[in-house]
Amino acid sequence: MTNQLYQLSDTDIAFPNPEYALVSPDGLLAVGGDLSLARLCNAYSNGIFPWFSDNEPIMWWSPSERGIVELNEFHVSKSLRKHLKKYPVTVTVNNAFVEVIEACRDQRIDTDGTWITTDMLSAYINAHHAGVAHSLEVWRNGELAAGLYGIMQNGVFCGESMFHHQTNCSKLAMWALVNWLKNHDAHFIDCQLENPYLMSLGAKVIPRTDFLAKLNTALTYKVNPTMWEPQELIAIYE
Repeated sequence: MTNQLYQLSDTDIAFPNPEYALVSPDGLLAVGGDLSLARLCNAYSNGIFPWFSDNEPIMWWSPSERGIVELNEFHVSKSLRKHLKKYPVTVTVNNAFVEVIEACRDQRIDTDGTWITTDMLSAYINAHHAGVAHSLEVWRNGELAAGLYGIMQNGVFCGESMFHHQTNCSKLAMWALVNWLKNHDAHFIDCQLENPYLMSLGAKVIPRTDFLAKLNTALTYKVNPTMWEPQELIAIYE
């Protein structure tokens, strides 16, 4: 182990071992580099993600404890099932990626600021065009009611952010995502940090070492190229 904070090269996309991340602030591993597609892909493949605000350097993290959702442990309440029956929705994937990420940014700005900077926005839209970043959308009466986006290169969906405009619709987005991943035999969802909202839905926290072991197993998973083609998800809640 080391207490050194790494400065990344502008040209070499390699990262240090995530186990070298700082204890305080917990998980900070490196600064610098860029948000190129190649570097982002390498980061997520090694359990590392960028997180920083405007007027800060790019910071890369691998926290000592990681929030995840095991697909079979996702919790769906009776009240949510009743709500869905009363207020049905339509679910799509990759039909409105830019709208989703912009809504996520705007929702954070309305609360406590946002880490979805202009550079981050551009980087993830670029990753979407490259087939690496994906969105899931929940529609009600033709309006975008909620959505989420993240990175999926292997058996792990690395969730980045979510938003909602209507009651319970972010929960419906997560439920749909879990079922969609189950349908394609994916492994789990990476939530990055502990989140009380997601914990109420069945998320849990595991040590970094355990997370990296699970990630390593998931690297052998091959994403079905048709999985993220823009489409409506039929009977996704059954």
